[in-house]
Amino acid sequence: MTMLGRMRDHKNWLKWSLAIIIVAFVGFYAQDFSNTTTTPGAAPNDIVAQIEGRAITTENFRRVYYQQIQSYQAASGGNIDEQVLRQLGIDRQILEQMIDEQAALVEASRLNLTVNDIEIRERVTSLPGLQEDGVFIGEARYRELLRSQIPPLTTPQFEESIRDSLLLEKLEGVLTRWIDISEDEVREEYRFRTEKIKLDMVTFSPDDYKTEVTVTDAELAEHLTDNAATYEIPDKRKIRFLAIEAESLRAETNVTPQEVETYYNTNLPQYSTPEQVRASHILFNSQGADEVALRERAESVLAEARAGADFADLAEQYSDDAGSASLGGDLNYFGRGQMVPAFETAAFGLMPGEISGLVQSDFGLHIIKVVDKQEAFNRPLDEVRDQIADQLQWQRALDRANAVATELSNTIAGPDDLDRVALERAWEVKESNFFARNEPIEGLGMAPGVASAAFEFTEGDVGGPLQTASGQVFLTVIDQQDAYAPELDEVREDVTADLTDIKAMDLARTRAAELAPRLQEATNFVATANRLRLNPTATEFITRGATLPEVGQNDAIDAIAFAMDAGMTSDVLSTDDLAVVIHVVDREEITEEGFTAAKEALRTELIAYQQNRFFNAYMRKAKDSMAIEINQTSLAMAII
Repeated sequence: MTMLGRMRDHKNWLKWSLAIIIVAFVGFYAQDFSNTTTTPGAAPNDIVAQIEGRAITTENFRRVYYQQIQSYQAASGGNIDEQVLRQLGIDRQILEQMIDEQAALVEASRLNLTVNDIEIRERVTSLPGLQEDGVFIGEARYRELLRSQIPPLTTPQFEESIRDSLLLEKLEGVLTRWIDISEDEVREEYRFRTEKIKLDMVTFSPDDYKTEVTVTDAELAEHLTDNAATYEIPDKRKIRFLAIEAESLRAETNVTPQEVETYYNTNLPQYSTPEQVRASHILFNSQGADEVALRERAESVLAEARAGADFADLAEQYSDDAGSASLGGDLNYFGRGQMVPAFETAAFGLMPGEISGLVQSDFGLHIIKVVDKQEAFNRPLDEVRDQIADQLQWQRALDRANAVATELSNTIAGPDDLDRVALERAWEVKESNFFARNEPIEGLGMAPGVASAAFEFTEGDVGGPLQTASGQVFLTVIDQQDAYAPELDEVREDVTADLTDIKAMDLARTRAAELAPRLQEATNFVATANRLRLNPTATEFITRGATLPEVGQNDAIDAIAFAMDAGMTSDVLSTDDLAVVIHVVDREEITEEGFTAAKEALRTELIAYQQNRFFNAYMRKAKDSMAIEINQTSLAMAII
């Protein structure tokens, strides 16, 4: 993971963080839990989920969803498409996190935790963004700031969000304040993180031996028999279906300019881009370093930067952030709340072209250069008018499709009714290919609800209406294919490829086993490897978790390598696709001075980690006993 990733992740020790819904204020951020729940009696299609009666509305889920999408896109410099994020399940992740928040509030209530008005007042008046020269800005400016938000907030709304934040803090404190870490545990973690080794190594890849592999029909047949479950053809179904496509009903819907404008004003955060800064940095990692020497080195580089030396060259030469150093220290654009506080404060306090002094964070000392700044702005209505109109029209067409499907459900009782309705409405009944439960359906694509239903019906049954991303479907099963073990010719290509891989890997391990003793006996590992034409590679001093040449990151090899003394050579080590022999060239053990300098910060971090683990485990168990309902239709509709 790059330093940028670690800096961002460092802010999120707690999965159950208080930062799901963020509302920006002038000069500060506050957690916004306002209006997350609804009053009893809300329309079912306006509710995405309910947790013990606490409802997450479609409106609020949509607002949080688009805020998070914008945050991810800002962090990537606009290089991540929303569709990609949805394929990664971002909508489900966001909903799960919102459910977690509400579940935690339910648990706080169950434990009779309360927050009084005095506590709320103390928190409000102590927020840095509501202070000037260390003094609360006063009621009038406080209310004015709230009214200036998009959408505007009332004092009760904002203070209710503060109440929920304080409740969650109390819940975490009550459940985890007993957790502590001993000095021995801190020392072991420090050693685990900071001790270093330097390696020489050779790898044996099966790709180098595939040309030596031959497979016979007898071997293929035996492999197929021994691994029959791997190649089994699953149960499949074929259906005829009548799809009520929202797209075909668009012509029946109309969206007025006033409706577009109203939607835009109501959902303005969706079209807002927060303030962003593009910065580069040079990191001097403090882990295990002598603090005085580290600062002296950082001051020297800072002097070079301010004297006009090329910042990118300095970053490539001196930065301990391997992920950004190769890019000249470039971190791309990021918004507030994405970096650790000290780094963020410094970066946003600079103008383009300016270079910071030394900035201390948990990672070490940073020199920051701001390359560019982008002020917060709203995309104008004219720019998104067509997009909004299309979205509203699509939603109405989808609602129309749902209404038509409900109407037809009373008239479709058998397979022949599909053809009758299709004829009456000039629609088409389509026939699918054979498909398994987890495969796409010809004419529908990936439609898990339809696929699942098809496997619940027998031939002649009619099912529906069933929700899809594009409308509603009625179906009847016309054929089924039971799971079966295929003959070799049906899966020959797959079996051949798999068996070739296995035999090539066996050859790689055999070759490694033949040569490993010569490498272990060698007085010069690299010279011997070269004589054997094994193309040895080398590392610099590395810590656990480092990416090894050709191997990548491998915990099992790490464990063996760090247990070896300098000068030792390993036996053959195997990964899923390589055989490896490693030689420890040198070791760099921890120092007492380094441990003393780092132990308090590390102890704090480890306590937070253990608190997080305990809290997550506690809340998972608590959630198991809660009534949690998710409206899948409302969830799908919320982000169409």
